[in-house]
Amino acid sequence: MIELIATANSVKQAKALIDQGVDTLYIGNDQFGLRLPTSFSYDEIAEITKYAHQFDKKVYVATNALMHNEHIENVVPYLKFLASIRINAITVGDPGIIQLLKTNAIQLPFIYDAQTMVTSAKQINFWVRHGATGAVLARELTFEELSAIQPQVPVPVEILVYGPTCIHHSKRPLINNYFNYTNEQKPLAEKDDLFLAEAKRPDTHYSIYEDVHGTHVFATNDINLLPQINKLMQSGLTQWKLDGLFTNEKQFVAIARLFIKAKQAIEENKMTTELVEQLNKQLLTLHPKERNLDTGFFLKNPHDIQ
Repeated sequence: MIELIATANSVKQAKALIDQGVDTLYIGNDQFGLRLPTSFSYDEIAEITKYAHQFDKKVYVATNALMHNEHIENVVPYLKFLASIRINAITVGDPGIIQLLKTNAIQLPFIYDAQTMVTSAKQINFWVRHGATGAVLARELTFEELSAIQPQVPVPVEILVYGPTCIHHSKRPLINNYFNYTNEQKPLAEKDDLFLAEAKRPDTHYSIYEDVHGTHVFATNDINLLPQINKLMQSGLTQWKLDGLFTNEKQFVAIARLFIKAKQAIEENKMTTELVEQLNKQLLTLHPKERNLDTGFFLKNPHDIQ
Protein backbone atom coordinates (compact mmCIF):
# COMPACT_ATOMS: atom_id res chain seq x y z
CA MET A 1 0.00 0.00 0.00
CA ILE A 2 1.23 3.47 -0.92
CA GLU A 3 1.37 6.01 1.92
CA LEU A 4 1.15 9.65 0.87
CA ILE A 5 2.69 12.01 3.45
CA ALA A 6 2.12 15.75 3.08
CA THR A 7 3.28 18.84 4.95
CA ALA A 8 0.72 21.41 6.05
CA ASN A 9 0.90 25.19 6.22
CA SER A 10 -2.25 25.82 8.28
CA VAL A 11 -4.98 23.99 10.15
CA LYS A 12 -7.34 24.69 7.25
CA GLN A 13 -4.93 23.22 4.72
CA ALA A 14 -4.23 20.20 6.93
CA LYS A 15 -7.95 19.40 7.03
CA ALA A 16 -8.24 19.93 3.27
CA LEU A 17 -5.40 17.48 2.64
CA ILE A 18 -7.12 14.87 4.80
CA ASP A 19 -10.42 15.51 3.01
CA GLN A 20 -8.73 14.99 -0.37
CA GLY A 21 -7.28 11.63 0.68
CA VAL A 22 -3.74 12.18 1.98
CA ASP A 23 -2.79 9.33 4.32
CA THR A 24 -0.45 11.15 6.71
CA LEU A 25 0.17 14.75 7.71
CA TYR A 26 3.67 15.94 8.54
CA ILE A 27 3.59 18.90 10.94
CA GLY A 28 5.39 20.28 13.97
CA ASN A 29 6.62 23.17 16.05
CA ASP A 30 9.74 24.92 14.78
CA GLN A 31 11.42 24.77 18.19
CA PHE A 32 11.89 21.04 17.61
CA GLY A 33 11.48 20.46 13.84
CA LEU A 34 13.43 21.55 10.78
CA ARG A 35 12.21 23.37 7.67
CA LEU A 36 8.49 23.32 8.42
CA PRO A 37 6.07 25.33 6.24
CA THR A 38 4.66 26.74 9.47
CA SER A 39 5.13 26.34 13.21
CA PHE A 40 1.98 24.96 14.81
CA SER A 41 1.03 25.65 18.41
CA TYR A 42 0.34 22.77 20.78
CA ASP A 43 -3.42 23.42 20.47
CA GLU A 44 -3.20 23.38 16.67
CA ILE A 45 -1.25 20.11 16.67
CA ALA A 46 -3.91 18.59 18.93
CA GLU A 47 -6.72 19.87 16.68
CA ILE A 48 -5.11 18.52 13.52
CA THR A 49 -4.39 15.16 15.14
CA LYS A 50 -7.98 14.80 16.37
CA TYR A 51 -9.32 15.63 12.90
CA ALA A 52 -6.97 13.20 11.12
CA HIS A 53 -7.76 10.35 13.50
CA GLN A 54 -11.49 10.80 12.87
CA PHE A 55 -10.79 9.59 9.34
CA ASP A 56 -8.26 6.92 10.34
CA LYS A 57 -5.42 9.06 9.00
CA LYS A 58 -2.03 9.52 10.62
CA VAL A 59 0.04 12.43 11.93
CA TYR A 60 3.83 12.50 12.05
CA VAL A 61 5.45 15.30 14.06
CA ALA A 62 8.90 16.62 13.23
CA THR A 63 11.36 16.52 16.13
CA ASN A 64 14.33 16.16 13.80
CA ALA A 65 16.31 19.21 14.91
CA LEU A 66 19.75 18.78 16.46
CA MET A 67 19.35 19.95 20.03
CA HIS A 68 21.96 21.80 22.06
CA ASN A 69 22.15 21.21 25.81
CA GLU A 70 20.07 24.27 26.61
CA HIS A 71 17.31 23.10 24.25
CA ILE A 72 17.09 19.39 24.87
CA GLU A 73 15.64 19.84 28.37
CA ASN A 74 12.53 21.32 26.74
CA VAL A 75 12.02 18.22 24.63
CA VAL A 76 10.60 15.92 27.33
CA PRO A 77 7.44 17.99 28.06
CA TYR A 78 6.86 18.25 24.30
CA LEU A 79 7.24 14.50 23.80
CA LYS A 80 4.86 13.82 26.69
CA PHE A 81 2.33 16.19 25.13
CA LEU A 82 2.61 14.42 21.75
CA ALA A 83 2.15 11.05 23.44
CA SER A 84 -0.92 12.33 25.31
CA ILE A 85 -2.69 13.29 22.07
CA ARG A 86 -1.61 10.00 20.48
CA ILE A 87 0.20 11.26 17.41
CA ASN A 88 1.32 8.32 15.28
CA ALA A 89 5.07 8.93 15.20
CA ILE A 90 7.80 11.52 15.49
CA THR A 91 10.77 11.98 13.19
CA VAL A 92 14.11 12.01 15.03
CA GLY A 93 17.66 12.74 13.96
CA ASP A 94 19.27 13.38 17.35
CA PRO A 95 20.07 10.18 19.31
CA GLY A 96 19.67 12.23 22.49
CA ILE A 97 15.94 12.43 21.87
CA ILE A 98 15.76 8.67 21.38
CA GLN A 99 17.50 8.24 24.73
CA LEU A 100 15.01 10.63 26.36
CA LEU A 101 12.12 8.56 25.04
CA LYS A 102 13.55 5.50 26.75
CA THR A 103 14.69 7.03 30.04
CA ASN A 104 11.34 8.78 30.50
CA ALA A 105 9.29 5.77 29.33
CA ILE A 106 7.48 7.88 26.74
CA GLN A 107 5.51 5.63 24.42
CA LEU A 108 6.04 7.29 21.04
CA PRO A 109 7.02 5.49 17.82
CA PHE A 110 9.92 7.21 16.09
CA ILE A 111 11.09 7.41 12.49
CA TYR A 112 14.81 7.91 12.01
CA ASP A 113 15.52 11.10 10.07
CA ALA A 114 19.15 12.17 9.98
CA GLN A 115 18.83 13.97 6.64
CA THR A 116 21.78 13.34 4.28
CA MET A 117 23.24 10.65 6.55
CA VAL A 118 20.59 8.00 5.83
CA THR A 119 22.19 6.34 2.81
CA SER A 120 22.46 2.62 3.59
CA ALA A 121 20.35 -0.31 4.73
CA LYS A 122 22.84 -1.12 7.48
CA GLN A 123 22.42 2.30 9.07
CA ILE A 124 18.63 2.01 8.94
CA ASN A 125 18.71 -1.48 10.41
CA PHE A 126 20.94 -0.28 13.26
CA TRP A 127 18.23 2.19 14.31
CA VAL A 128 15.49 -0.38 13.75
CA ARG A 129 17.23 -2.52 16.37
CA HIS A 130 17.00 0.50 18.67
CA GLY A 131 13.29 0.94 18.09
CA ALA A 132 12.85 2.92 14.85
CA THR A 133 9.64 2.12 12.97
CA GLY A 134 10.78 3.77 9.74
CA ALA A 135 13.41 5.99 8.14
CA VAL A 136 13.63 9.06 5.93
CA LEU A 137 16.08 8.45 3.11
CA ALA A 138 18.63 11.04 2.03
CA ARG A 139 17.44 13.09 -0.94
CA GLU A 140 20.76 12.52 -2.74
CA LEU A 141 20.15 8.82 -3.42
CA THR A 142 19.69 7.48 -6.95
CA PHE A 143 17.13 4.97 -8.19
CA GLU A 144 19.83 2.28 -8.24
CA GLU A 145 20.77 2.97 -4.62
CA LEU A 146 17.17 3.24 -3.47
CA SER A 147 16.31 -0.06 -5.13
CA ALA A 148 19.19 -1.73 -3.29
CA ILE A 149 18.16 -0.38 0.13
CA GLN A 150 14.44 -1.17 0.08
CA PRO A 151 14.63 -5.03 0.08
CA GLN A 152 17.15 -5.04 2.92
CA VAL A 153 15.12 -3.14 5.51
CA PRO A 154 12.07 -4.35 7.50
CA VAL A 155 10.48 -0.91 7.89
CA PRO A 156 8.96 1.67 5.49
CA VAL A 157 11.41 4.19 4.06
CA GLU A 158 10.32 7.63 2.92
CA ILE A 159 11.29 9.22 -0.39
CA LEU A 160 10.60 12.79 -1.50
CA VAL A 161 8.41 12.75 -4.61
CA TYR A 162 7.51 16.44 -4.72
CA GLY A 163 9.07 19.55 -3.20
CA PRO A 164 12.34 21.34 -2.47
CA THR A 165 15.63 19.71 -1.48
CA CYS A 166 17.76 21.26 1.24
CA ILE A 167 21.45 21.20 0.26
CA HIS A 168 22.97 23.20 3.12
CA HIS A 169 22.10 23.99 6.74
CA SER A 170 24.01 26.35 9.00
CA LYS A 171 23.10 26.92 12.63
CA ARG A 172 24.11 30.55 12.12
CA PRO A 173 21.49 33.22 11.23
CA LEU A 174 23.22 34.06 7.95
CA ILE A 175 20.38 36.16 6.54
CA ASN A 176 20.20 38.32 9.65
CA ASN A 177 23.97 38.63 9.63
CA TYR A 178 23.92 39.73 5.99
CA PHE A 179 21.32 42.46 6.49
CA ASN A 180 23.07 43.66 9.64
CA TYR A 181 26.34 43.90 7.74
CA THR A 182 24.88 45.74 4.73
CA ASN A 183 22.53 47.92 6.81
CA GLU A 184 19.69 46.92 4.48
CA GLN A 185 16.15 46.32 5.67
CA LYS A 186 15.32 42.65 6.05
CA PRO A 187 12.09 41.45 4.34
CA LEU A 188 9.26 41.00 6.82
CA ALA A 189 8.10 37.56 5.65
CA GLU A 190 10.16 34.54 6.67
CA LYS A 191 9.95 32.87 3.27
CA ASP A 192 10.39 35.80 0.89
CA ASP A 193 12.00 34.88 -2.40
CA LEU A 194 15.55 35.20 -1.14
CA PHE A 195 18.12 33.19 -3.06
CA LEU A 196 21.79 32.75 -3.85
CA ALA A 197 23.20 32.55 -7.38
CA GLU A 198 26.62 31.48 -8.58
CA ALA A 199 28.59 34.31 -10.20
CA LYS A 200 29.39 32.24 -13.30
CA ARG A 201 25.93 30.63 -13.45
CA PRO A 202 23.30 33.38 -13.14
CA ASP A 203 20.50 30.89 -13.85
CA THR A 204 21.07 29.20 -10.47
CA HIS A 205 18.48 29.99 -7.83
CA TYR A 206 19.35 28.52 -4.45
CA SER A 207 16.38 29.45 -2.27
CA ILE A 208 17.42 30.48 1.21
CA TYR A 209 15.46 31.18 4.36
CA GLU A 210 16.01 31.30 8.07
CA ASP A 211 14.25 29.82 11.08
CA VAL A 212 15.06 29.30 14.75
CA HIS A 213 17.53 26.54 13.80
CA GLY A 214 19.59 28.71 11.47
CA THR A 215 19.78 29.14 7.71
CA HIS A 216 18.68 26.64 5.07
CA VAL A 217 19.69 26.65 1.40
CA PHE A 218 17.74 24.68 -1.20
CA ALA A 219 18.61 23.26 -4.61
CA THR A 220 17.77 25.36 -7.66
CA ASN A 221 15.17 22.84 -8.86
CA ASP A 222 12.40 21.22 -6.86
CA ILE A 223 11.73 17.48 -7.09
CA ASN A 224 8.95 15.95 -9.17
CA LEU A 225 8.88 12.16 -9.42
CA LEU A 226 5.33 11.88 -10.74
CA PRO A 227 6.63 10.91 -14.22
CA GLN A 228 8.77 8.22 -12.55
CA ILE A 229 5.93 6.39 -10.82
CA ASN A 230 6.66 3.11 -12.61
CA LYS A 231 10.25 3.16 -11.35
CA LEU A 232 9.05 3.94 -7.83
CA MET A 233 6.82 0.90 -7.90
CA GLN A 234 9.62 -1.25 -9.37
CA SER A 235 11.84 -0.38 -6.44
CA GLY A 236 9.13 -1.14 -3.88
CA LEU A 237 9.23 2.42 -2.52
CA THR A 238 5.71 3.12 -1.32
CA GLN A 239 6.10 5.88 1.27
CA TRP A 240 5.89 9.12 -0.72
CA LYS A 241 6.53 12.58 0.77
CA LEU A 242 5.04 15.79 -0.62
CA ASP A 243 6.65 18.98 0.71
CA GLY A 244 4.75 22.22 0.16
CA LEU A 245 7.29 24.54 1.74
CA PHE A 246 7.40 26.91 -1.25
CA THR A 247 4.03 26.10 -2.83
CA ASN A 248 0.80 28.09 -2.48
CA GLU A 249 -1.65 26.44 -0.04
CA LYS A 250 -4.47 25.78 -2.51
CA GLN A 251 -2.13 24.74 -5.29
CA PHE A 252 -0.36 22.30 -2.98
CA VAL A 253 -3.66 20.64 -2.07
CA ALA A 254 -4.41 20.31 -5.80
CA ILE A 255 -0.95 18.80 -6.43
CA ALA A 256 -1.49 16.35 -3.58
CA ARG A 257 -4.76 15.37 -5.25
CA LEU A 258 -2.84 14.43 -8.42
CA PHE A 259 -0.65 12.02 -6.46
CA ILE A 260 -3.76 10.64 -4.77
CA LYS A 261 -5.25 9.92 -8.23
CA ALA A 262 -2.00 8.21 -9.22
CA LYS A 263 -2.08 6.11 -6.05
CA GLN A 264 -5.69 5.09 -6.68
CA ALA A 265 -4.91 4.14 -10.27
CA ILE A 266 -1.99 1.95 -9.16
CA GLU A 267 -4.04 0.21 -6.48
CA GLU A 268 -6.87 -0.42 -8.95
CA ASN A 269 -4.39 -1.61 -11.61
CA LYS A 270 -5.49 1.22 -13.91
CA MET A 271 -2.23 3.13 -14.23
CA THR A 272 -1.29 3.96 -17.83
CA THR A 273 1.40 6.06 -19.49
CA GLU A 274 -1.33 8.39 -20.73
CA LEU A 275 -2.63 8.95 -17.21
CA VAL A 276 0.85 9.72 -15.89
CA GLU A 277 1.36 12.26 -18.66
CA GLN A 278 -2.03 13.82 -17.99
CA LEU A 279 -1.42 14.13 -14.25
CA ASN A 280 2.08 15.52 -14.77
CA LYS A 281 0.78 18.12 -17.22
CA GLN A 282 -1.66 19.31 -14.56
CA LEU A 283 1.11 19.41 -11.95
CA LEU A 284 3.21 21.67 -14.17
CA THR A 285 0.37 24.19 -14.35
CA LEU A 286 -0.01 24.19 -10.54
CA HIS A 287 3.66 24.34 -9.56
CA PRO A 288 5.01 27.86 -8.80
CA LYS A 289 6.13 29.45 -12.08
CA GLU A 290 9.30 30.87 -10.53
CA ARG A 291 10.51 27.42 -9.45
CA ASN A 292 11.86 24.78 -11.83
CA LEU A 293 11.38 21.03 -11.52
CA ASP A 294 13.53 17.98 -12.19
CA THR A 295 14.14 14.48 -10.80
CA GLY A 296 17.05 15.44 -8.55
CA PHE A 297 19.45 12.53 -8.06
CA PHE A 298 16.83 9.90 -8.87
CA LEU A 299 17.91 9.18 -12.47
CA LYS A 300 21.62 9.85 -12.03
CA ASN A 301 24.31 7.22 -12.25
CA PRO A 302 25.60 6.73 -8.67
CA HIS A 303 29.16 6.45 -10.01
CA ASP A 304 28.91 9.96 -11.47
CA ILE A 305 28.05 11.59 -8.15
CA GLN A 306 30.92 13.13 -6.20
